[in-house]
Amino acid sequence: MPTNLPNILTLSRIAVIPLVVAAFYLPPPWSEWISCGLFTAACITDWLDGHLARRWQQYSAFGRFLDPIADKLLVAVALMMLVAFRRLPMPTLLPALVILAREILVSGLREFLAGLRVGLPVSRLAKWKTGIQMVAIGTLLIDDAGPVPLAGIGEGLLWLAALLTLVTGYDYLRAGRHYMDSEDVAPTPPRPVPADEGAQPVGGAP
Repeated sequence: MPTNLPNILTLSRIAVIPLVVAAFYLPPPWSEWISCGLFTAACITDWLDGHLARRWQQYSAFGRFLDPIADKLLVAVALMMLVAFRRLPMPTLLPALVILAREILVSGLREFLAGLRVGLPVSRLAKWKTGIQMVAIGTLLIDDAGPVPLAGIGEGLLWLAALLTLVTGYDYLRAGRHYMDSEDVAPTPPRPVPADEGAQPVGGAP
């Protein structure tokens, strides 16, 4: 495992997940402030690790593998804890389910295409979706503990993120449909990949 700073930042995003969970069990308003602070710090590392990897040319297969997993774990755990503690209104469960289902679908599609040695580049719209999604969850975590009520803003942003999730999910499926419909496509046998081959920035997961 390459122990460069971008990879350490990615690992820190996974390490903070149990702390976000533990923060929910604190009394209010500490629960809201600490969970939101930890989540926000993790979101900043998501941007920072990709920025540093591109600037310092510190790309690695490990970072390419782990970065999107860290993002999906963070989002899934935050949404599940909001539901478990009844801080997500019932109608807002729908966009949360759409977001989680899309993450699973795209992960499966990427795994399928990886077996064919085909990449699935991140679209600009997907980056916007990720940003709006992170802001939505952050505002839902702070709830009404801030100086102004943020729960309604978070719910609206989550619906917007879910809409972009459907659009980007469809775009990815359309991009991979050609390979799904090809009956003569067979998976490429696995082979060792040199550290400098096929690498890309560790940040910017969809």
